[in-house]
Amino acid sequence: MNTPRAGWVDGLQFCNWSRKSFEHMRTAGLSAVHATVAYHEGLRPTLDRIVAWNWRFRDHADLIVPGRNAADLMRALSSGRTAIILGLQNPLPIEDDLGLVTVLHELGIRVMQLTYNNQSLLGCGWQEAEDSGLTRMGREVIAEMNRLGMLIDLSHAGERTALEAIAASKRPMAVTHATPAFWRAGRRQVSETLMRALADRGGMLGLSLYPHHLRDGSATTLAAFCEMAARAAEIVGIRHLGIGSDLCLDQPDSVLAWMREGKWTRATEPVRFPAQPGWFEDCRGFLNLADGLRAAGFAAEDVEAVLGTNWQRFFRAAFRAEGA
Repeated sequence: MNTPRAGWVDGLQFCNWSRKSFEHMRTAGLSAVHATVAYHEGLRPTLDRIVAWNWRFRDHADLIVPGRNAADLMRALSSGRTAIILGLQNPLPIEDDLGLVTVLHELGIRVMQLTYNNQSLLGCGWQEAEDSGLTRMGREVIAEMNRLGMLIDLSHAGERTALEAIAASKRPMAVTHATPAFWRAGRRQVSETLMRALADRGGMLGLSLYPHHLRDGSATTLAAFCEMAARAAEIVGIRHLGIGSDLCLDQPDSVLAWMREGKWTRATEPVRFPAQPGWFEDCRGFLNLADGLRAAGFAAEDVEAVLGTNWQRFFRAAFRAEGA
């Protein structure tokens, strides 16, 4: 069994946050975690969630710190704590107001997706029948996020929207949580075309551990996942690969219904969170990933890159405002 290294990073989680969550992060040696604040929430509920995070930062200051810039990430690393990077999986909190991008940035939001699964005011989500591409407002928001140092996340975007966003942006983007389509077919997965476009512009791909993104679901083996990671590294280059586990631990199934349905439908089909693979039941599974990547042929320094130092380098640059 590998031992945790300072500097490991999870590119996305949305857990029912508790002190146990943060203790697991420390056991795993995670120095930073990107945490989802909102899915379909508007501005006011999003503000409530930011307030809740501010209380967590105070109540668990021995374990977590806000992760807003390079200095915060280094402070977490040097003090043995985990920097929590706040992000949005949907642009609904900015409503139709470009100025709210700046407001949310000032309140600590550092990552935002252009879409979730549906069409948004910025672009098209992967579940729509036709991908209409990046919108006029989407181009304005990309420019503003570039200016502020807010990372653009393409994880749920349709391929046309994602490729147009990459072309429109002056700065690298990320797919924080997905798996490649060569491994598990589907439009939610990332094609080789998108993988290469992302990497060519300096972006990052975070490999997801959510069972619906895995080739064999909850039965996917560690070896199979790490073999896929090796192939992904060949496509994007080792510097552009990380982990974005998409852990949703300790959440009631009603949260999964909210994530999928929001308020835009009255779908009634019951949904349940799938079981995590036994080797990645929570973020302490990073210890197993380290062993698995090494067994798949990754050199020691490449294991550290995929599990953390790539995200560390990328986030430090991404959160720097233009001209800073």
